[in-house]
Amino acid sequence: MQIDTFDRKILASLQSEGRLTNNELAELVGLSASQCSRRRARLEEDGFISGYYARVNREMVGCAIVNIITVTLHTHNRDNAIRFANFVGRLPEVMEAHALTGEMDYLLKVATPDLKALSNFVNDVLLPHESVQHVKSAIVLQTLKETTALPI
Repeated sequence: MQIDTFDRKILASLQSEGRLTNNELAELVGLSASQCSRRRARLEEDGFISGYYARVNREMVGCAIVNIITVTLHTHNRDNAIRFANFVGRLPEVMEAHALTGEMDYLLKVATPDLKALSNFVNDVLLPHESVQHVKSAIVLQTLKETTALPI
């Protein structure tokens, strides 16, 4: 499905503020509220909008430490990759997981309350898993940019 300029404006506006009413959105993009409502529903139905969520302050809920962890698998085959993907999908500490090309197989973005929790996560959860051979971690000192918005 093709999207036009109005659809792009709707998507960009909703990325900035997902709680916009159809009237507010219509005013921003230059359409009537009913046209905006139909377009928003179509964008949701067609999968351009995959959901809405609240951005929670990590520090206020006790997850102040962000860690970037790279993982190398023990063996490189389909079954081991599936086993690792299923394993990571069940770990609530993992905010993002990416399969990579190059030296490392996966990059994980992990939130923990403190260094002890990070140590436990690496030593007691990741390293003992049958699919994992090697883990490297780096603690994020400062986040310069963090967004979910795409350049529309």
